[in-house]
Amino acid sequence: MKRGKGMKFVGDSRIPAERKPNIPKDYSEYPGKTEAFYPDFLLKEWLVGAVFLVGFLCLTIVEEPPLERIADPTDTSYTPMPDWYFLFLYQLLKYSYASGKYVLLGTIVIPGLAFLALLLAPFLDRGPKRRPSQRPFATGFMLLTIALIFYLTWEAVEQHDWEAARKQGEIRTQVEVDKTAEGYKIYQEQGCISCHGENLEGRGSNPALVGTEKSVDEIKDIAKNGIGSMPPGIFKGTDEELQKLAEYIKSIEAE
Repeated sequence: MKRGKGMKFVGDSRIPAERKPNIPKDYSEYPGKTEAFYPDFLLKEWLVGAVFLVGFLCLTIVEEPPLERIADPTDTSYTPMPDWYFLFLYQLLKYSYASGKYVLLGTIVIPGLAFLALLLAPFLDRGPKRRPSQRPFATGFMLLTIALIFYLTWEAVEQHDWEAARKQGEIRTQVEVDKTAEGYKIYQEQGCISCHGENLEGRGSNPALVGTEKSVDEIKDIAKNGIGSMPPGIFKGTDEELQKLAEYIKSIEAE
């Protein structure tokens, strides 16, 4: 028997007989669908970026920045408000299961699990299909995340007292007061500093006393009988001290 006699060799048509280098196709085969990165594509990117930059600069000129007064570390009534893109986390910390003794759950565990799920999403759904309807896991997780963020942000906006926030953050007139005056000593002894500030500039939602439009008699009446959230009976001094305090407050004018 001769060598090779009676043997058949079968070839696979999917394997090319000749080895070819792994060179990508020339995209010039698709005219009208491609463009040079420089300068065509890069010029378009620059133009779009310039439009957005000019629009942003126009907004900064037209709309005044929402600046607040200088931070007062002694004002414990001030409630800070995060930027809009953190409002959903701000709202999450208001719930009982994510605050108080469970604050670590709301600040580390829940956001950490959400971040980990986003990180593992490409590995959990490795299907070749690209249509959202054909990728239920990735699509469902994305829609659930968007719904939760939208709901928590909406709740944070609805529940926040924007009027009180505006008052507590408004820029107030700062003046140098005569702290050696007898009226200021009475102001200090009666504990008015805790609510109206060291320089009568106001604190938290409590109004400033600088440049008040109220008369001396109206100031005396408020000090004894209170007004709004200020309860009556705050002032404990004599009528003479009350007169001096009211006259002192009235004498402080805004610069």
